[in-house]
Amino acid sequence: GIFGYPKISKELNTVVQNFLEQKYNWTIDPDWIVWLPGLVPALNLACRTFCKPHEPVLTTVPIYPPFITAPGFSERKLNTAPLLFESGRWHLDLDELKAACTPDTRLFIACNPYNPMGRVFTPNELGDIAKFCLEHDIILCSDEIHCELILDNIRHHPVATLSDEIANNTITLMAPSKTFNIPGLCCAFAIISNTAMRTKFLRQMRGIIPEMNNLCLVACQAAYEHGEPWRLELLDYLRGNRDFLEGFVAKELPGVSLHHIEATYLAFMDMRETGIEEPKAFFEKAGVGLSDGLHFRGEGFMRLNFGCPHSTLKEGLSRMRKALVG
Repeated sequence: GIFGYPKISKELNTVVQNFLEQKYNWTIDPDWIVWLPGLVPALNLACRTFCKPHEPVLTTVPIYPPFITAPGFSERKLNTAPLLFESGRWHLDLDELKAACTPDTRLFIACNPYNPMGRVFTPNELGDIAKFCLEHDIILCSDEIHCELILDNIRHHPVATLSDEIANNTITLMAPSKTFNIPGLCCAFAIISNTAMRTKFLRQMRGIIPEMNNLCLVACQAAYEHGEPWRLELLDYLRGNRDFLEGFVAKELPGVSLHHIEATYLAFMDMRETGIEEPKAFFEKAGVGLSDGLHFRGEGFMRLNFGCPHSTLKEGLSRMRKALVG
């Protein structure tokens, strides 16, 4: 095999073009694609590219921890706006966004579908975010890595598809890694239609971001060309796990609450009514490893990954029930 430094093939770019066209009716130019070894490096690159040292980066919380840590790694500030939980759903709060925004804010990093809550934002909600960014001269970096893991009968809308003006102000981040369970192969890409923004982003990559490898490129192409039947089976399996989880939490885990999960394989469980001071350590003692919501800026919550065999999920939840009720 060939394990040297490959070049991105025209065929692979065409596969990505076709994928976006078929899934989202989104027509892109192959020149807009920037290949990356992951989404987390892209978040850090965006902070370094579009913000000067000590300028703030805006995001919402609770959120996937690399959104929170990325600004500090490059001596940028972090400004956060809390999401609003209302009527059993998490919502964007424009008033909180405006309150967290400063005159020198130049970047907003967003997540849709949302990690860890599993929300899929509507076109109206996305339009509100995009309009907010345009009005405040803020570049929008949209992490859409879970876009192919929609569990409900709703559609994912890439924010860049809302209008040409919005696309011109947006960096869209995608990858086959979460959907097809290949994150260790390190393959992702950004879609940047704005030539000036893309040039700055590419310049910032020089000497920092490694070359892509053949294994990840072949896997990416295979996933997008041949993986759809597998993906559909996966979604059915995840829906079954999601439904079992939501029912179990409601009936069997006193003091624990869980909102409905629209997408992803992640559940953000509210432990605050249990009275447990350190839920992570409490459940680890019971043999269940959960992610501490504290790292997401969601103190009192725990994130559970139900992208696993049903037997594993059932066993983990049974251990949690035993720990809570004996």
